[in-house]
Amino acid sequence: MATIAARTTIASFVPDIGATVIDPRFRQLLGEANWASLPPAVRARFGRKALATQTISYIGEVVECRMSRLGKIFANLCRLVGAPLPLSTDTNVAASVCVTEDASAGGQYWTRQYCRRGGFPQVIHSSKRFAGPTGLEEYLGMGFGIALALRVEAEALYFESDHYFWRAGPLRLRLPRWLAPGRLSIGHIDCDHGRFAFTLALDHPWFGPLVHQCCLFTEYRPGAAS
Repeated sequence: MATIAARTTIASFVPDIGATVIDPRFRQLLGEANWASLPPAVRARFGRKALATQTISYIGEVVECRMSRLGKIFANLCRLVGAPLPLSTDTNVAASVCVTEDASAGGQYWTRQYCRRGGFPQVIHSSKRFAGPTGLEEYLGMGFGIALALRVEAEALYFESDHYFWRAGPLRLRLPRWLAPGRLSIGHIDCDHGRFAFTLALDHPWFGPLVHQCCLFTEYRPGAAS
């Protein structure tokens, strides 16, 4: 009887993986014309919200990663604010992304994991919040964040840095351009058959390309046919 009761209790807490809640936030930021120009699969990914007991997960691999010498130095310095940039140039290694709802701030938590051939995987945490002058900010760590602007080009969705800032409570200071690490562009490119490419590029106006990364992902659905 105790075993049956335990199973019943556990079953009552299992989230409905297939449940979908419409999320209009990215659509509102892009506008109807830009939103309609995106492939249906991209609209589906960015048009739903994770439930309180749900994690939306994507699995794949790192297929390309390059860093200049200065890029490697900067990526390691960024360990102080949560290491938001890749620390390894290993390719053909496993990668994953998990998205959960940040109910307290009305945003989303994003957790990325990159495996490495030596040592533990790198895990990156950030929080996307629908706030600020651009309507979307990504919080990293130690109060640092990036105000992001959205654009659509060739049916791909891009998140691009508008400016960087530091925040402590109600105080929000915008970093001057000469202190900024450069232009950050993160792409979401649909590849059909349920796959998409995640690209990250950091380019400095004086020192050129610092970091370039490309990963291929597909959504993880428990019980789905492989």
